[in-house]
Amino acid sequence: MPYGRLLEEADRIIRDALDKLGYPEVRFSVEPSREGHGDASSNVAFLLAGELRLSPREVAAAVAGSCRAGGLVLSVEAHPSGYLNMRADWDRLAGVILAECVREGYGSGSSGAGARVSVEHTSVNPNKALHIGHVRNIVVGDVVSRILRKAGHTVRVLNYIDDSGLQVADVVLGFTRLGFAAEPPGGEKFDAYCGDRVYVGTTRECEKDPSLQEARREILREIERGDTESARVAERVTRRVLAAQLQTCWNLGVRYDLLNYESQIVRSGLWGRAFERLKREGLATLETGGENAGCWVMGEKVIVRSNGTATYMAKDIPYAAWKLGLLEDPFGYEEYPGGQPGGPTLYQSTLEGGRPMDFAAERVITVIDTRQASLQKAVSEAVSRISPGGEGSYVHLGYEAVTLSPGTAGQLGMDTGGRAQMSGRRGIYIGADAVYETLCRRAAAETAKRNPGMDARTLEAVSRAVAVGTIRYEMIRQDLGRAIVFDLERSTSLEGDTAPYLLYSHARACRILEKAPGPPDRLADPAVLESGRERDLIRLLGMYGMVVEGASANLSPKVVARYCHDLAVAFNAFYESSRVIGAGGPLENARLRLVDGFGAVIRDALGILGIEAPVRM
Repeated sequence: MPYGRLLEEADRIIRDALDKLGYPEVRFSVEPSREGHGDASSNVAFLLAGELRLSPREVAAAVAGSCRAGGLVLSVEAHPSGYLNMRADWDRLAGVILAECVREGYGSGSSGAGARVSVEHTSVNPNKALHIGHVRNIVVGDVVSRILRKAGHTVRVLNYIDDSGLQVADVVLGFTRLGFAAEPPGGEKFDAYCGDRVYVGTTRECEKDPSLQEARREILREIERGDTESARVAERVTRRVLAAQLQTCWNLGVRYDLLNYESQIVRSGLWGRAFERLKREGLATLETGGENAGCWVMGEKVIVRSNGTATYMAKDIPYAAWKLGLLEDPFGYEEYPGGQPGGPTLYQSTLEGGRPMDFAAERVITVIDTRQASLQKAVSEAVSRISPGGEGSYVHLGYEAVTLSPGTAGQLGMDTGGRAQMSGRRGIYIGADAVYETLCRRAAAETAKRNPGMDARTLEAVSRAVAVGTIRYEMIRQDLGRAIVFDLERSTSLEGDTAPYLLYSHARACRILEKAPGPPDRLADPAVLESGRERDLIRLLGMYGMVVEGASANLSPKVVARYCHDLAVAFNAFYESSRVIGAGGPLENARLRLVDGFGAVIRDALGILGIEAPVRM
């Protein structure tokens, strides 16, 4: 973390100066400076001014006068505003950055210190295909897990399969009592068939015939018992839908460590054990009067109704406690049939055999949209009260919804008259597969036009990389608290804040290196890189490790996405103003070294986002 090293050295120099002056200890910060204010700045003078009864400007002048520069810090200056500004020894700093940024593992952090973190995401009911609204959950969870690994955490990724809910009961009702065929027509993907035809059709029939409501409830009870024909049908259907859903996820570059099933959690006795512990520790109390008489409550939340049935929140508590290792694990584990392509071994839970494994984590991150914020807050509060890790051991990472622009909805065959809000029950959604396949076709056409001699296999690989990159980048480039309007035209542009712009920048760097007379000289002197645009790019390359740590601390994929965009903008500004091939002598060698560094860092940063960077586009 070269730029971080500069900040650490500046921090030490300031502390030595404070000690020399006899000033009191204070917790100050040293951060990268704004343009025109050196390379690092500190707020130390503002924090001392009141106690010393001096102006920040006076304190800054005194501290600067007592600082002894050295190492990567060339000078320390007091700014009239009161900030303390440090300037780097750029020849030394550039040399360190360009030497380190091409090394394997560059940017990796140590803040995680191997701490075990569980990230749960996807968790889509196995009765339908994934739609574009689900994709934000999937991508956010996958990118957060990658960021945490890069920052040094030990991460396990979980996918919770709700295979015993009412939506599954609807599909079973459709197959067993409403005459829907067991096989989809015309080779239709099974998850799409179940969602678009069986689930939607059953919903409509239930609305027309109220007598079917009791049939649905009876099927749900039979599924929860687990030893019935309805339960066996539910297992066959949900496992087949799950397999189809996982294929969609794998196409998007997402991988998991464990699949666990709600039906098993219901039958495992976890809830009973969790409930007894909550009562024993005085966290769950029985109401004897008022509107909640006869109910068990935690705070103001009902967890068990007066008729003895557990609420939705109550079902989440034992699962959260299991993830944190607070309850004895009732499951065995076995490899998922067929495994998953190019990823770690995928396991699934079972109540029948399997082998013991330890999936307990010190911290749990659950990715669920913001509509569940109230429920997740209650679960977090409940679990934190029995967890040794206390508050912060269970984190709900929320996000806002995805809608489609009217133009995109129309191109994908949905006439909405406006933005398209997804509704699986009504059959109003665009499948993730449809978006992926459309983007693959568009990327293939554009790539073939630009590369007429490209072979079919390479064309397909590049097209898929661009399609996946486009989808993933659009899901995380904005704040998680901001809704997304997905637009095919904007997201596939080679200009602006898009994945194709980033990928094209990387491919451009690769092309420069291909045309070079030889590989970059790792000993080329960076002192000749004196222009502002060259230094801007070097500075950004040096900040990569700080970006990873910031994204990890804040669970923010946007931080890495924004860094990739800033890096690409800085590279293109450098390239358009500076000749590389043909510059000659030491300058050409140094610029090739800079291009090589850019390619290595943006390729790695895009990898954190789950985006593969082709060498040609």
